[in-house]
Amino acid sequence: MSTLSFIVLRREPVLVGPASPTTPREKKRLSDVDDQDELRSHIRGIFFYRGGGLARGDPVDIIRRALSEALVHYYPLAGRLLEVENRKLAVDCTGEGVTFVEADADVRLADLEADVPGLMPPFPWIEELCFEVDGSSALLNCPLVIIQVTRLLCGGFAVWHSFNHTMCDAAGFIQFRNAVAELARGLPAPTVAPAWSREVLDARSPPTPAFPHREYDPVPRTQTPKEDDIVRRAFVFGPSDVAAIKKVMPPHLRDRATSFEVLAAVLWHARTAALRTLWSDEEARLVTVVSVRRHSSALSLPAGYYGFACAYVTVVMAAGTLLSCSLADVVEQVREAKASVTPEYMRSTADLLVLRGRPPLARANMFLLSDLRHVGFQRVDFGWGEPVYGGPSGVKFGNAFFVAVKTSDGTDAVAVPVALPTMAMEKFAAEIQSLLKDSIKQP
Repeated sequence: MSTLSFIVLRREPVLVGPASPTTPREKKRLSDVDDQDELRSHIRGIFFYRGGGLARGDPVDIIRRALSEALVHYYPLAGRLLEVENRKLAVDCTGEGVTFVEADADVRLADLEADVPGLMPPFPWIEELCFEVDGSSALLNCPLVIIQVTRLLCGGFAVWHSFNHTMCDAAGFIQFRNAVAELARGLPAPTVAPAWSREVLDARSPPTPAFPHREYDPVPRTQTPKEDDIVRRAFVFGPSDVAAIKKVMPPHLRDRATSFEVLAAVLWHARTAALRTLWSDEEARLVTVVSVRRHSSALSLPAGYYGFACAYVTVVMAAGTLLSCSLADVVEQVREAKASVTPEYMRSTADLLVLRGRPPLARANMFLLSDLRHVGFQRVDFGWGEPVYGGPSGVKFGNAFFVAVKTSDGTDAVAVPVALPTMAMEKFAAEIQSLLKDSIKQP
């Protein structure tokens, strides 16, 4: 348990608008994938930086100026969301700006690293470094982006953000953050010009879904544990861990299965065993987030597109089957689900969302996994070098994500923060440890 305590002094929040007053005043509709129910919320993340580097000056002033310049190019982010017909979302490009908070903390980066070895979520003191007030994360008529830059005593600093998920996926938001970072480093313009073109992911007329899309099954939502019983912990897997698990796989999976597919199967199995709340014939769901940017040409996604360009795909298995079948069988299911995401699958997703009035994800016994290692969080450089950590700032029950980290000896690894009830976390950790030991014992 953390014993670190520090004080943060925040200035009053201000609105930062585009540096140029000539940005277009218009209304732009979001795509039929953007405005689905699952995305109508804010996503939060944080970057930690050491002092020094090539930059000179105050990081707060430099980032605030660069943010204003970036909003000239990304002017929809300075607007406000509104609903038009049938709950359809559009952004009113008012130029009002994004929320920016300047802060100072009486703590050093080394203190944070000592308190959280490896500096990866969960961060027990994250509330000190973020700006959350009632209504700040509302959907409509509110700033679409919130940023807090906190100076640390050592000369380092933290950059926390919250962004409306309907406007960007993780890759799109990192594209925007890189634009701010490039302008902070003195570049005259972002190297990637943003593109709106949200109509390319609209439903067809008439909508004609071609897949069952079990991710949107109309099932009752299961009860969520009380927050005061939830504990959070990061599990770190190095290359040797993944190799040990792959070693017990059939040859075709040993050579072809990705680390995400293997670890997704391990985590889902362990989590289902740990929760102990499902009957053997009750369905368990693993939902993975799959980018369709590799299909940009077939989907007519332009370079610089920063909207939501991902599909949710689901593996559904009876809990008893999941816990009794081989890990290889689960990996095969994950691979098949990922492979199903084609351009036609994405068009079918938009069709279904419109036809069924933007249904929510089927959250009954759901475990939602996102792989954020390759999005580029760890490369956002405002002029002080790459971050010590860059990625989501926390994790909620039912969700988890993969983020790239370094071990104590500098080896690349993957951290997976998990949120579970206290007793379930103990069982989950034991399941993970047992599986890794069993894999290592195999000849």
